[in-house]
Amino acid sequence: MTGDIKRSNSIDETMNDNEIPAGGFSLWLDQTRQKQKTGQAVDVPCGVCRACCTSSYFIHIKPHETKTISKIPAELMFPAPGLPRGNVLLGYNEKGHCPMFVDNKCSIYDYRPVTCRTYDCRILAAAGLDLGDDRGLISRQVSRWKFSFNEKQDLEKYNAVQAAAGFISQHAASFPAGFIPVNIPQRALMAVKVYEVFMNMTGDDKNEDRLNPGGKIIKAVIDACEKFERD
Repeated sequence: MTGDIKRSNSIDETMNDNEIPAGGFSLWLDQTRQKQKTGQAVDVPCGVCRACCTSSYFIHIKPHETKTISKIPAELMFPAPGLPRGNVLLGYNEKGHCPMFVDNKCSIYDYRPVTCRTYDCRILAAAGLDLGDDRGLISRQVSRWKFSFNEKQDLEKYNAVQAAAGFISQHAASFPAGFIPVNIPQRALMAVKVYEVFMNMTGDDKNEDRLNPGGKIIKAVIDACEKFERD
């Protein structure tokens, strides 16, 4: 999403009928980071959208999610490639729907995976990343989100998240092998985790040399990501 980011006193001033209020950017960012650390459910104003349940996603389930695993038929899960033993993926059916998505709702909602609890497609809007035509339903929903920018800090943080996402995608090959996720939502999440590295590096006075992958920024991103995970 690259929509209008001009500051407004009211979230409704520049919205049209196809846009959905995503909330104040700084508040959303702080809450998203906190809930990613704790695994708490994210409150997303999805409305009638069920795109994330019907867009051919593989859902990562971690070993400690024993109650979730017990609610899913074993034949629907398989070992997650590249992850330690016990990590599994839940696949999707011939329609591209999660097999636990029944009668237009999650049949295991109270026991849904942490991946689902913490999923928020606003993260793609914040990072300015596009899933492409293969995730058309989600891409359309992402394009509708409208953050509000009532304070200078909102815009600064938004710019930093976008700069982080752009740098990560453009210079993925400069990082250690496997460090940068191939999965686009995971790249957006990484940008949210490390955005502080890019604060004060955006705007009209941006110095492109400071974003050179040959400099210290690669290490700073790695350190910030590892610190986020430790915290």
